[in-house]
Amino acid sequence: MPRPTLLGVLKDPAVAPLFIARGVSTTGNGFGRVALAWGTLHLGYGPGGLSVALACQALPQLLLVLAGGVAGDRFPRRTVLISADLLSAVTWTGLAVCFTAGSAPLALISALAVCSGVATAMFTPAAEGIVADLVAGDRRPAANAVLRQSTSTGLILGLAVSGVTVATVGPAWAAAANAVSFAASAVLLSRLRLPPRTRHKAPLAAELRQGWREFTARQWLWVITLQYTAVVAATTAYAGVIGPLFADHGNGGSRAWGIMAGCQALGTLLGGALAARLHPERPILVAVLATAPLAGPMLCVGLDVPWPLVAATMLGAGVCQTTFGVLWSTTVQNDVPADALSRVASWDLLGVLALAPLGLLIAGPLTTAVGLSITATAAAALILAATAAALLSPQVRQLRAPTPQQSAATPVSA
Repeated sequence: MPRPTLLGVLKDPAVAPLFIARGVSTTGNGFGRVALAWGTLHLGYGPGGLSVALACQALPQLLLVLAGGVAGDRFPRRTVLISADLLSAVTWTGLAVCFTAGSAPLALISALAVCSGVATAMFTPAAEGIVADLVAGDRRPAANAVLRQSTSTGLILGLAVSGVTVATVGPAWAAAANAVSFAASAVLLSRLRLPPRTRHKAPLAAELRQGWREFTARQWLWVITLQYTAVVAATTAYAGVIGPLFADHGNGGSRAWGIMAGCQALGTLLGGALAARLHPERPILVAVLATAPLAGPMLCVGLDVPWPLVAATMLGAGVCQTTFGVLWSTTVQNDVPADALSRVASWDLLGVLALAPLGLLIAGPLTTAVGLSITATAAAALILAATAAALLSPQVRQLRAPTPQQSAATPVSA
């Protein structure tokens, strides 16, 4: 069976709404990333206030992701995704109003950031499982790559325009654009038609235990989750605080940061094209090795190089980020039972996000205390140390991809 291409997916009415919706919502997310950072700074709250707002956005993702995993396996995943998108649309409308007013309590900004985090906690586990609902096993690598290409394309568009938008008309318009994108995504997702799926009737605790058993039964899975606990803490602090502060301190401002972040998004788009054709015999080993270059942009900020060079390293980091994501998602979808995918994804996300709020919370004050350069270098060192530690796992080094016959035999979630 031929592997799907971006054009082929967009022509397939069974799956096209998912890929288009993700592209639309990530376009808005490109606006949202810049809007929240510069909106909070323009309200006068500084690095400390920015850290608080971003930590409030990240904390619900950590606290509620397990509930999101159960919801993604128990209820129709389409319904969960639409509900999360609608909540996001309302939240970003509220933020747009706050930024338009030019004066809003940090507590209100933080509360809206919490709502954004709740929506993400519900959306992400269900999104991990819905690919397996729609695409058969042998087509999942390419489908995962196409999904990342569509989201990367959207993010590139959003980030490319958001910096100019914030600089010319202000962060309120960027926040409003994000709200519209989530509403449009909800409409597109409503067009998905999925076959009926057996829903779990067990108590919440029992379902969580079953997901935990599936998660802990695979050494490679929990080892990489531990690795990415450190990696995500560092990359989140960089994207939310370190990078914007670097740009704001005489390195091109919001326009330059939009270009830098757009370069990383462009890298993820290019990485999708590469990953669709990459079929390593040991996919998890390659995925872990692809993590190390994510430290590159932080090292450049630590050395205070010109921002175009930072943008170039972010391009390379984006390629590696998507390579990891495609290999990781495909391996999980092929190895974990389809009716447990959302719960396993939620346990993974719980570990991955465990230190993200702390990283955001301390990044701002840390740059004030020890300087931006030292903070960025420490974030890079954390990524490299976690990657080296993950390579100590035998399963990470030795797990092999299924044969084409095994992939073809993988059942599609019903």
